[in-house]
Amino acid sequence: MRPARSPLARRGTIASLALLVIFLAAWQWGPSLLGIPHFIVPPLSMVAEEFVRMWHVSSLPFHTGITAAEVLVGFALGSLMGAVIGYLLGISPTAEFALSPYILALQIAPKVAFAPLFILWMGFTVYPKILVAILIVFFPVMINVLTAIRAVDPDLINLARSFKATRAQIFWKIEFPASMPPFFAGLRIGSTLAVVGVVVGELVGGNAGLGFLLAFGEGQANTPMVFVAILLLTLVGGVAYLAVILIERRVLHYMPARPLESL
Repeated sequence: MRPARSPLARRGTIASLALLVIFLAAWQWGPSLLGIPHFIVPPLSMVAEEFVRMWHVSSLPFHTGITAAEVLVGFALGSLMGAVIGYLLGISPTAEFALSPYILALQIAPKVAFAPLFILWMGFTVYPKILVAILIVFFPVMINVLTAIRAVDPDLINLARSFKATRAQIFWKIEFPASMPPFFAGLRIGSTLAVVGVVVGELVGGNAGLGFLLAFGEGQANTPMVFVAILLLTLVGGVAYLAVILIERRVLHYMPARPLESL
């Protein structure tokens, strides 16, 4: 039986919906009242009309699907690589000492600079966008996992060793479960950053996807098209973030839910 919503959750939901209504009303009538030209901030109705036009004329579902697929693949691969490297560095001080400078250098290098290079290597395909997303997602997941492994109580590990536990048993019974909450925190961050990585790749050298429509709308001075692309990118990122939360709640079901997550 599903538990009843808490008063805090109900108040939060009502306040959130009220803010949404206020925002949409301000978007519709605010620019005209403030004398802002429509080519700078188009009203909501104009953006909705452009959305319908793009849906029928500009293959909007196709471009949205391309971006969503790139985000999904980049997020999954980046998270997997970040988790594996994080666990490796956490359980092996030697590996951490050897690899940390190179990982840090990769993180310091601006990810936007890699997009043209990947396009030169692989052309105008989906692979450069996925690679940029992988690079952006990798570091937060890796750092969260590494920090979680380091934070495991040494006395607990020593206790397990006193009972003749193997290194693999210590990892699977102690370190891996302890790393799950920080790991999912890294996934939450990565789910939104994956959208950023894909858009960077599509803006630099895309011929499909919402980033391509964003650049095309800018070139045509079509502000409503730019707003439609931004809104759909926000939707893709929001769906990815929500999916991580739902998976987290199933995996970490033993942890108490925060009030606003009981919606």
